Amino acid sequence: MKAFQIICRQLRSSKGFSVEPALRVGFFTSSYSCGRKKKMNPYEEVNQEKYSNLVQSVLSFRGHAQTPESLFEEDTLLYGPVSKCKPPKQDEEAGVPGNWFPLFNPEKCLKPNATSDATIPLKIPLQKNKITSVTRVLQQTMTSEQLFYLERWKQRMILELGEDGFAEYTSKIFLQGKRFHEDLESILSPQENLKERDENLESGYIKSVQHILKDVNGVRALESAVQHKTLKYGGLLDCVAEYQCSLCKIKTYVIGKRIGYGAGDGVDTEGRAALSRGKLCVIDWKTSEKPKPFIQNTFDNPLQVVAYMGAINQDANYSFQVQYGLIVVAYKDGSPAHSHFMDTELCSQYWTKWLLRLEEYTKKEKNQNIQKSD
Repeated sequence: MKAFQIICRQLRSSKGFSVEPALRVGFFTSSYSCGRKKKMNPYEEVNQEKYSNLVQSVLSFRGHAQTPESLFEEDTLLYGPVSKCKPPKQDEEAGVPGNWFPLFNPEKCLKPNATSDATIPLKIPLQKNKITSVTRVLQQTMTSEQLFYLERWKQRMILELGEDGFAEYTSKIFLQGKRFHEDLESILSPQENLKERDENLESGYIKSVQHILKDVNGVRALESAVQHKTLKYGGLLDCVAEYQCSLCKIKTYVIGKRIGYGAGDGVDTEGRAALSRGKLCVIDWKTSEKPKPFIQNTFDNPLQVVAYMGAINQDANYSFQVQYGLIVVAYKDGSPAHSHFMDTELCSQYWTKWLLRLEEYTKKEKNQNIQKSD
């Protein structure tokens, strides 16, 4: 420090050099000292005069601030009040139905009776009796969430189309679905008329399912009634037929390669037929205006399929047993339909859910009858 002061005095005394008394010099341990430039704010480079009118108009606008309360009020005004559901009971959370009944019938064979004429599908007419329909059970036991979204959709359609327009729309959708099922019945029936088949192929829905129909054969039932006498419900199923799903084709190819599948390979004819045979399924044909690529998008349709499956397996009118399900969703514009294959494990899971819904329906009906008697 003393050396530094001596140097300063010498410089001060030298000619042409002066040091301001207010100037102070400091040393820092860091080599990166105070010679740093201040960063410029990018917003300061904007031409404020040019955009002043725009900024002023944005800042001066005062809209109504939306709060959760105001959103609920607006929703209630448009679509009606939200119905709040009670928390599920402990036994419902467990998911174990009290009216447990097996989906499959061990006393029934898996193959159709060889003596029966498989070329003529069963078409048992639906009897109008007091037995509960599958459709009614599902409608009467919809969850509060399902009811809310259904009512919300209905109110939106009424706002858009009006009461009369909405009634006309629903009627049109029903007729389209009915015609679609009639066309399929005509195509899958062995007594089909070739002229009628060509006319049916012009339908967008039929074009949508063409790639599915190629894998459907061995039709066992068409638009046929089923009844579960023990559980006391019934309904009209769309189709029971063999379906060669993509996964089944892969398995058939792999197994065939493993055992030397092919002509003259020593495998008997029955063995080859068993490998190539499709899965006997309850098939449910559906139409939709929106794509449904996942089975979750089909809502209660899997429950409907397993309900019919369980009824077939206990119905004496059907000599065979069904272990698989298939939901096919067709589109009016002819775009490829989505197919949802249900294997045995998945069917068993939905069967448990169906039994719970059936149990819930039975309790509701019992309570209503008690109230009527009072």
